This record gives sequence, structure tokens and C-alpha cells, in this order.
Amino acid sequence: MKRKAKLWYAVADGGRARFVERDEDGAFRTVTNFESTDLHARTRDLGTDRPTRVRDRAGGGRHSVEPRSDLKQQAKEDFLKTVADALAAEHGRGQFDQLMLVAPPGVLAELKQKLAKPIADIVVKDLQKDLTRVPDHELPEHLAPR
Repeated sequence: MKRKAKLWYAVADGGRARFVERDEDGAFRTVTNFESTDLHARTRDLGTDRPTRVRDRAGGGRHSVEPRSDLKQQAKEDFLKTVADALAAEHGRGQFDQLMLVAPPGVLAELKQKLAKPIADIVVKDLQKDLTRVPDHELPEHLAPR
């Protein structure tokens, strides 16, 4: 007899994520939680190290080199990569067969880009909604099939 495919829900935003599954009774249960260490940090606090100093090729002047990207955006991208890697690891352990992504529109697009191909191939649906702060017992009204 063929077993039923196990569906996991990856609920994320730019700094929080959790993996949710349904138990035998149909109730949602959070399996794993993630929170970015930089979630509440101000952008100016993320780059508190002194900028790199370089010398001019011609002459004796020195100047600092500013980062090429927004540090808050980079922290968000790093966090989403961590989430994508965790999904790949859990799938490798056989924890789920199908995946539904739930995230705000911008985060959803970035998360999809970070997923490894085998994980991207098992995404059955996505929902553009921020449900990271919604408790497990309220998830059915948002995730129930229509």
C-alpha cells in the first residue's frame, strides 16, 4: 500500500521562519522555529566594524571602502539561505515529501530563489501572506483548502 505524501508548510518572513506539519487529527503543529539574530538590529548596528581601508595606487592617500549592499538586506538574504538549507536537510532526512511556501510577496520570491532544485521541484503551492505570528491553532482558517 502506498503511503500518503507528507506535506510541510514553510512559513517565513525576512527574520522569522517555522516549519509546520499536520498531525493525524489534522491539527497544525510547528516542527522547527528560526529567528534571525539580526532581526531587531538597526542597519547602523549591523556594520559597526570599521570599513576596510585601501591605499590609492598613485599617491599616498588612503580612504575607506563602503559596503556594496544594504546590510539589513544582506542579513535577510543570509537568513533565507539558512531556511532554504534547513529545508534541504530535513527533506534529506525524509521528513516531508511536498512543500507549501507561505511568505510575504518579496520574501516568497527570494526564498524560491534560494531553494535547491530538488526542493523547488516538490513545492506544490505558495501563498503570499505573512503568517509567522499566527499561532498553530489559527492556521487552519488561513491554510485550509478552498
